[in-house]
Amino acid sequence: MAVQQNRVTRSRRNMRRAHDALVAANPNECPNCGELKRPHHVCPSCGHYNDREVVAQSGDVDLEDDAA
Repeated sequence: MAVQQNRVTRSRRNMRRAHDALVAANPNECPNCGELKRPHHVCPSCGHYNDREVVAQSGDVDLEDDAA
């Protein structure tokens, strides 16, 4: 079983953890609808990515036509 050689002080322990903090998100504006979205992700409100629609929204799809 591992046993530490010397005690790690609170200062040294906290200095090691100085880079572990979470960073805030960096939202961008969607060029299609103007809503905030995560960078390099599909817009959750309109389904566009890189000026193309890649995800059809549920209001745009007619379920009767898709079933046939």
